[in-house]
Amino acid sequence: MNDTIKILVGIIIPLAGTTLGAAMVFFLKSGMKPFIQKLLLGFASGVMIAASVWSLLIPAIDMADKQGGVAWLPAVVGFMLGIGFLLFLDRMIPHLHMDSDKPEGKKSNLGKNTMLVLAVTLHNIPEGMAVGVVFAGMLTNNATISAAGAFALAIGIAIQNFPEGAIISMPLIGNGVSRQRAFSYGVLSGVVEPIGAIITILLTSLVVPVLPYMLAFAAGAMIYVVVEELIPEAQSGEHSNIGTIGVAIGFSLMMILDVAFG
Repeated sequence: MNDTIKILVGIIIPLAGTTLGAAMVFFLKSGMKPFIQKLLLGFASGVMIAASVWSLLIPAIDMADKQGGVAWLPAVVGFMLGIGFLLFLDRMIPHLHMDSDKPEGKKSNLGKNTMLVLAVTLHNIPEGMAVGVVFAGMLTNNATISAAGAFALAIGIAIQNFPEGAIISMPLIGNGVSRQRAFSYGVLSGVVEPIGAIITILLTSLVVPVLPYMLAFAAGAMIYVVVEELIPEAQSGEHSNIGTIGVAIGFSLMMILDVAFG
């Protein structure tokens, strides 16, 4: 399998996870139970935290060390820039979180369903960047990022995208949206991932020395999503312990994938 095919397969895998999750609207007759939703939100949080550490920050530090610079500097700078980037998008893009009636971002006349989809789309951006930057690292033949490690990250994100696809699509049915349209919204929320991955690959391939910063940037963006959105939603109301269990399961699974195949 040549590198181009590897990249195409790698960036499609996470979208496939979202698509399969969104397809649950055709199989589940009623809405998702709150404790299941919290378990899945926690699971997604755990996967993203582990991916940020093992797939992104540690390789960024190792890469900077091999380049002869200050090992921690690109990780810290990139991480903080990633946090700032998502903070900027969070302030600029109108969106609405689940179980909330108060929109965030700039004021707009967008409908509730559209803003719900935008909320999920917003935190799919860093996931696409993460996949893109590890495959860009693979293209540079850097010893710290292998093809197996890149695919492990893509698969891990796809696994956590499955519940995300279901979580965004299922509530839309309760808002009067048809199952077909709810499925389409769920898939559309994930399309930003391959787009973000391709853009990141193109940018990183132009400036190879910036790769450690880009790895950490993607990590910062993902951690922002976890801390700002996923964990608060998983811990709100009842069944907060279920969310914590989900974090532990997701973290452990992603750690196993990265260490075993990275």
